[in-house]
Amino acid sequence: MENRLNIAGIVNDSIVDGVGLRFVVFVQGCPRKCKGCHNAETQPFIEKTLMTPQEIMQKIDKNILLDGVTFSGGEPMCQAKNLSVLAKLIKDRGLHLAVYTGYTYDNLINSNIEGVKNLLQYVDILIDGEFIEELRDYNLKFRGSSNQRVIDVQESIKQNQMVLVTDEKWL
Repeated sequence: MENRLNIAGIVNDSIVDGVGLRFVVFVQGCPRKCKGCHNAETQPFIEKTLMTPQEIMQKIDKNILLDGVTFSGGEPMCQAKNLSVLAKLIKDRGLHLAVYTGYTYDNLINSNIEGVKNLLQYVDILIDGEFIEELRDYNLKFRGSSNQRVIDVQESIKQNQMVLVTDEKWL
């Protein structure tokens, strides 16, 4: 459905999906099917709750205590075009935006997936890479496996190369 996001769920006030108090949008659908996935119920490409970016933004606006918003899944890049509309609204409000993806940053900047490059221009933090059960590490903040990276997207765009986050709050 044009201009609608297929949403698996929303969390209004999370402290486990990024630094600070966050609003989390879990999209439905992921092609990766990672063994041991934390959100396995979001993998099937089935219709759940269809919402426009504006409808989601209305929910975000109701929580004045938020530090930021996180897109998770499922695979957000499968809905990058419509998520980029929501991302712009989020950034227009001055909120921080983090995105989880099974793709690597290099995959994304070289991607032909519709909307990916547009979405990245609004993302502050990207947690990239597939979840690999054999590399699971419970000591990592905001990541499930040690292959996943925390990337400063805006600095990466400026420097035209991937820049890892050095802020210990994220690591």
